[in-house]
Amino acid sequence: MSVSFSLSPEQEQLKHGARRFAEANLRGLADAVRAEPDPLRRAGLARPVFEKAVEAGFLKGFIPVPFGGAASSGVDAAILIEEWAAHSPDFVISMAGPLIALAPVYEVGTPEQIARFVAPFLADHGAPVAAMAYSEPGGSANFDAPAPAEGTRTTAVPDGDHWVINGRKAWASHLPGWDGDGPDVMTIVCRTPGGVSLVVAEREHLAGHIEVEHVYDLPGLAGCLTARVTLRDVRVPRANLLGAEGQGVALTRNAFVGSGASIGTFAVAAMRQAFDVAYRFAVAEKRGGAVPIIDHQAVSDVLADAKSRIEAVRLLSWRALDAALSQHPSALEWALHAKVFGSATGVAVITDLMNVVGVTAYDRNFPLLRHLDEALAYPVIEGSNVGVRRRQMQELFRGEGYDPLSASGMS
Repeated sequence: MSVSFSLSPEQEQLKHGARRFAEANLRGLADAVRAEPDPLRRAGLARPVFEKAVEAGFLKGFIPVPFGGAASSGVDAAILIEEWAAHSPDFVISMAGPLIALAPVYEVGTPEQIARFVAPFLADHGAPVAAMAYSEPGGSANFDAPAPAEGTRTTAVPDGDHWVINGRKAWASHLPGWDGDGPDVMTIVCRTPGGVSLVVAEREHLAGHIEVEHVYDLPGLAGCLTARVTLRDVRVPRANLLGAEGQGVALTRNAFVGSGASIGTFAVAAMRQAFDVAYRFAVAEKRGGAVPIIDHQAVSDVLADAKSRIEAVRLLSWRALDAALSQHPSALEWALHAKVFGSATGVAVITDLMNVVGVTAYDRNFPLLRHLDEALAYPVIEGSNVGVRRRQMQELFRGEGYDPLSASGMS
């Protein structure tokens, strides 16, 4: 990898284009989402903006170039995510469903599967969505556990030329699609006779076979359509199995490498906005004193520490997404660092910035608490830091021949 810390002219263009779209569309969407109390109606507010983003070609930015999209590097993806997540991270999560759901398709899909499953997301109209149906209501940190543990509970039973899928899934954005009949593509983690496997269900297979049990009312990322659903007798062609039966554990873990790496960038977006609020407050406010509070060393020190951590997480996340999209051998380690360090740092930095403002920051009408609500989600989504990601890091450390300098290229 060549090392450069300057954006190319194309990346500058991407940054400004993404920022213009966000300021024109996502800022207003975020305000509307905060004003809507019903979680289902909140999620529906995003659809017109989603359609604009698809028409503008942004959805292709989540599809790698070799498969017909425009995602040419991890830094490109990070730029787009940061600019949009600064205003509406829930919108980005909803739109980025293909980033996870299609990752196993790219890895082991046949040419026919790739062409069919990727096609909806190369369109220049509509609002196609994808979901990785991994998490289950009883928890999925041990989804690969063998009997007598439950592990993955959703089953796919062979019936002639089809799989018949039954089970319950939760938490992935857009499991019900926009209308309750499912997303365009749902990659389902399920248990087949050969072990944990991945089977892709398309909207035509899902319609009429999804029961929405509950729509979550989230304190942050409130515009995501996040639901708990039951899949009832979903009939999917046997040809929609990805790879081989029993390959689902490895494919699922690999699918969450890129999304884990992206969490660092989501944290950067939240910290960036919170810093802007706290900095402007410190420059303008005297709080009854003789000088703006930024003139007090304690306040300036908090801002300086926050800014350095924001920049550190940004660079770490660029590296992690670059490794994930280029399939670097150390992609998993970089993704784990970005996920765990980035998300934990986001919570800590925004909490510190609230202390700069003081009790006023605890008012929901003051624009800081909402960024903390967003940041609090990042340690627990896309594989919780404690239950999943640090365990993965432990496995890396315990691996034979682990070299702590390898990921950095300094071995």
